[in-house]
Amino acid sequence: MGFFLGLFLGVVVGVGLVMAFVHSENGRSKRRGELAAAVASFARMTVEDSRKLLPAEFYPSWVVFSQRQKLNWLNLELTKIWPFVDQAASELIRSSVEPVLEQYKPIVLSSLKFSKLTLGTVAPQFTGVSIIEGDMSGITMELEMQWDGNPSIVLDVRTRVGVSLPIQVKNIGFTGVFRVIFKPLVDEFPCFGAICYSLREKKKLDFTLKVVGGDISSLPGISDAIEGMIRDAVEDSITWPVRNIIPILPGDYSDLELKPTGILEVKLVQAKGLTNKDLIGKSDPYAVLYIRPLRDRTKTSKVINNDLDPIWNEHFEFTVEDASTQNLTVKIYDDEGLQASEFIGCAQVRLQDLHPGKVKDVWLKLVKDLEVQRDKKDRGQVLKSSTNGADAESIERTANQKKKEVIVRGVLSVTIISGEDLPAMDVMGKADPFVVIRMKKSETKNKTRVVNDSLNPTWNQTFDIVVEDGLHDMLILEVWDHDTFGKDYMGRCIMTLTRVILEGEVRDSFPLEGAKSGKLNVYLKWAAQPIFRDNN
Repeated sequence: MGFFLGLFLGVVVGVGLVMAFVHSENGRSKRRGELAAAVASFARMTVEDSRKLLPAEFYPSWVVFSQRQKLNWLNLELTKIWPFVDQAASELIRSSVEPVLEQYKPIVLSSLKFSKLTLGTVAPQFTGVSIIEGDMSGITMELEMQWDGNPSIVLDVRTRVGVSLPIQVKNIGFTGVFRVIFKPLVDEFPCFGAICYSLREKKKLDFTLKVVGGDISSLPGISDAIEGMIRDAVEDSITWPVRNIIPILPGDYSDLELKPTGILEVKLVQAKGLTNKDLIGKSDPYAVLYIRPLRDRTKTSKVINNDLDPIWNEHFEFTVEDASTQNLTVKIYDDEGLQASEFIGCAQVRLQDLHPGKVKDVWLKLVKDLEVQRDKKDRGQVLKSSTNGADAESIERTANQKKKEVIVRGVLSVTIISGEDLPAMDVMGKADPFVVIRMKKSETKNKTRVVNDSLNPTWNQTFDIVVEDGLHDMLILEVWDHDTFGKDYMGRCIMTLTRVILEGEVRDSFPLEGAKSGKLNVYLKWAAQPIFRDNN
């Protein structure tokens, strides 16, 4: 009996232990599964998800979210080997940079060579690295670099009048992001066929110029010419989308080279409120436009004499290589005749903000410097109209044809619908407005009836105007206040015909320029027949 009792108790205890063990293992397994799911969920979290869970004020001061990984180890090694890099790279830089500087050499210089070139004792510092995802055929890496160097660079400059100048480049400060592309990926070691490199973003480029044994300011124009040459050479020889290709394995890498992808059509319409640079009279403004500052791809407008509100109405075309990163730059100068032109202001338009085949009219606020955005001074505005046009196939097809100029002729139907919130012109706080409709190039003129005692007049009048050259003409709507003894100017609206030519009809409100308030509601309709005229 004792034997069976012991056996029974042993079986019960054994079964209990087994059940307890199984339960424990099941619990541990469940907890491991839940932990794995939690780890997987955290692994999928983005920085934005983390910020939603925990606001920024609860993070310790040492927590920093950055897409770029730190490269302290690389900077340490680079500092060690920098003397050898300096010795090995100086001659290579000299042989590769001299031809680039020669290409951008100002007209006033006859020759430009390096008489001395060393990189100094201070190594660059890489402040971060990131991997750009999205292209499975290669690897794209961006390296952020900072260099406050002490190189010894002396340029042997010779002017066309026979003067020789040894000019030293000092106090170089540079911060930028380099893009490195390893492409295509292959099975053969080192697993990629070529390396492309480019300056993806130039955040800062500072340097000073000094004549060895003299003062460069004693030679007017030379300092600005050389500084502009250096900046243009950097901008157009290594700045994205320009890319330099180094083959690693034998092969054809022409698909990696820079190629045109489209045509940007720009109409420089007008500017208003430009800064006056002349002591007597007014500035004589003109504009310089470019996407890349190559001499043969930079466009210059005509000079408008003695006018701070110039109207150009000029059409330009630019080749686009990468609409996602490139910008259109507009710089306004005051023409000084035989002397160097005086800079008024500049502005930029990101091409990625434009849509193919669509016209975008935009007023650009002029600033002193595109890189330093602390300029508060009002330098005026410039109006441009842009169309992101043809694709690469169209460019290639056009290049194989005879160059033709398109003359667009047709009928422009202008309906002046109404005005809103026009400025008061008499002592009773009213006005007697009417609108003068005229074409700038053809000089045709029409006018609406007068609406008495109204700041919100309704006209609903339509005028059909025959236009001989729609792409190069402008519509000007002037609002006047009728008076018993004459008329008083109230303001105007100026518009090109590009948008209505492309879209067929436009109904929009246009603010009144030169007035404290007011706008015109207008409906435009176009019926045209294109005429092609050979330029050859």
